[in-house]
Amino acid sequence: MNRDHTATTDTIHNRRIAAWLFVCCLMVYAMVILGGVTRLTGSGLSMVEWDPVFGILPPLNQTDWDETFRLYQQSPEYQKINIGMDLHGFKQIYWFEYSHRVLGRTIGTVFLLPFLFFLLKGWIQRPLVPKLLAMFVLGGLQGLLGWYMVKSGLVDNPHVSQYRLTAHLGLAILIYAYMFYVALGLWLGGRHSGNTPAGLRRATTLLMGLIFITILSGGFVAGLKAGLAYNTFPLMDGHWIPEVIFMQEPLWRNFFENIATVQFQHRLLAILAFLGVILLWLAARRVTLPAAVKTGLLLMLAAVVLQVSLGVSTLLLHVPVALAATHQAGALLLLTVALYTRFRMSCTSEGP
Repeated sequence: MNRDHTATTDTIHNRRIAAWLFVCCLMVYAMVILGGVTRLTGSGLSMVEWDPVFGILPPLNQTDWDETFRLYQQSPEYQKINIGMDLHGFKQIYWFEYSHRVLGRTIGTVFLLPFLFFLLKGWIQRPLVPKLLAMFVLGGLQGLLGWYMVKSGLVDNPHVSQYRLTAHLGLAILIYAYMFYVALGLWLGGRHSGNTPAGLRRATTLLMGLIFITILSGGFVAGLKAGLAYNTFPLMDGHWIPEVIFMQEPLWRNFFENIATVQFQHRLLAILAFLGVILLWLAARRVTLPAAVKTGLLLMLAAVVLQVSLGVSTLLLHVPVALAATHQAGALLLLTVALYTRFRMSCTSEGP
C-alpha cells in the first residue's frame, strides 16, 4: 500500500513538473517567433545597450525617449540605413526588441522560481535535478549569445552576423526540444517496449535531425536576407541550380555566405524533409502500430505539407512579415510533432 501510494504521489508530482515545463516550452516557442518578427521588422539593433539587472524598465517619459533615441542615432544602423528616422519610427522598432528581451528574462524567472519551489518541496526526483539545471544554464548562455549576436551589428557594418544569428536560433531550438522531451517523459511515463520497429524509430530520429538542420539553414537564409532573392519556385533565375552557386572562394564560404547557395540548400533540405516524412508515413502503414504513433505520423504529414506550403508562399510573396513568422512557427511545430511521435514510438501502448 505504501509503495503504491508513493508511486501515485510521484506521478502527481511529475505531472505538475511536466505542466510547468510545458508552459516554459510555450514561452520559448513564443520567444522564437517574436525573435523572428524582430528580425523581419529590422528591430534587432534598436537597443544599443542593455542592463541585464535594471534594464527591465523602458523609457518612461519624453526625456528618457530622447536619450534612448540619441544613443540609437549614434549607431551604425541609424547612420547608414535609417538616417532621418524620427522618434515615432524609432519607437516602432524599439518595442519589438524590448519585448523580445523582456520575454527572455520572464522565461528565466518562470523557470527559476517554480524550480526552487519544487526542489524545496522535495517533488523533484534526484535524476531529474541535473537535467533541470542544464536547462537553466543553457537558458543563461542563450541570453549571452543573444547579446553577442546583437553586438555584431553595432560595429561599422550594421548587419548581424548570420553565423551568430543561426547559433542563437539553434540553441533556442535545442533548449526547447530538450525541455519538451523531458516534459513528455514526466507526463507520459518512461516505460519502453518494442511496439514500433527499430527501423521506424531510427528513421524518425534521422528525420528529426534533418528537420533541425533545415531550420538552421533557414537561419542563414534569414541572416543573409536570401529570401528576398530568387522569388520563383521551383526554378531559381530560370535554373534548377543557380549558375553562381559556387562563385566564392574558398568553396565552403558559399554554403554560409553566398545568397544563391544558402537559399538553394534550404530548398533542397526542405524537399528532403518533405519526402522523408511522406516515405516514413507510407512505410508505417505496412505495420501494426499503437494509435498514438499513428496519430503522430499523421500529424507529421500534415505539419510538413503545411510547412512547405508556407515556405513556398513566403518566397513567392517576397517575405511578408506575418507569413514569414508563420513559416518559422511552422518549422518549430513540425519539430514538436516529430519529437512527440518519436517519444510515443518508445512508449508502451498501455501508457497514458
